[in-house]
Amino acid sequence: MAKKQSHFTGLDIDANKNIVVTCGSTEAMMAAMMTVVNPGDKVAIFSPFYENYTADTILTGAEPIYIPLVPPTFEFDANLLEDAFRNGAKALVLCNPSNPCGKVFTREELQTIADIIIKYDGYVITDEVYEHIVYTPHQHVYISTLPGMWERTVSCSSLSKTYSITGWRLGYVIAPESIIDRVKKVHDFLTVGAAAPLMEAATVGLSFQDSYYKELQAHYTHMKQLFCDGLRQFGLDFTDPQGAYYVLLDVSKYGVKDDLHFCEWLAEHVGVGAVPGSCFFKEDVHHLIRFHFAKRDDTLLAALERLSELDCKAKTYKG
Repeated sequence: MAKKQSHFTGLDIDANKNIVVTCGSTEAMMAAMMTVVNPGDKVAIFSPFYENYTADTILTGAEPIYIPLVPPTFEFDANLLEDAFRNGAKALVLCNPSNPCGKVFTREELQTIADIIIKYDGYVITDEVYEHIVYTPHQHVYISTLPGMWERTVSCSSLSKTYSITGWRLGYVIAPESIIDRVKKVHDFLTVGAAAPLMEAATVGLSFQDSYYKELQAHYTHMKQLFCDGLRQFGLDFTDPQGAYYVLLDVSKYGVKDDLHFCEWLAEHVGVGAVPGSCFFKEDVHHLIRFHFAKRDDTLLAALERLSELDCKAKTYKG
């Protein structure tokens, strides 16, 4: 792991001093949060967000502060982010690439974040499980590599998405030695350790050459294009993801007021499953639903065939 991440980040990562292996990135995020955040602190979270971030914050005894990523481009207001730290935020949770909106933060955006973190003596807790699923021309930049940020970044990730081994529950935290020493203590009381046989097997994947990651990108790019081209052909309004494998579909034209109800209707009458977008937003957002396109071609084609009838069938939808 140290060799692989040193290669991709350009950092000198020591296996014994800078890494803790966890039971998936779920534990990694919890251990990171409990390491740098104390009860009574505040934590900044970009919205939309993966729902565990709020739970991790609350379980730590801290208070979440939400910073909107504004659709459809999902840009953020740096003044609002600075306000969060001005009002006592200790850390920022940064999911890059983002679940659910597929945003890949630019180097300039990350530098803006870094400047604020350094100014207010804070930390960034990253969730980078989609670090190798990024679509051209976008590029994933590790915020820990920016000047002054190695000491202030607790990087969390997982092998699940990169190597398609979700059920193995293998994640990790990378940070400076002073932080990792504390992460080890938290980890020991959370889960003690991930399964050793699975860790042994995973070293095979960690030794793959760069060609593997290029093939991975090409594979996901194919699925993205197949699914998004189909949605575009049907005149459906959606966010074109820069990374990860999710699409947010705008269903406002169908008069949707309750996205959960619409997703239930969609499954029953169209035969396609989706996740209500409101579960990812702190803001009052009920016109977006999330699709997931990491599927076989025949599955995606079947879904698209059913979605081709959405406009027609939605005439009978009563929101």
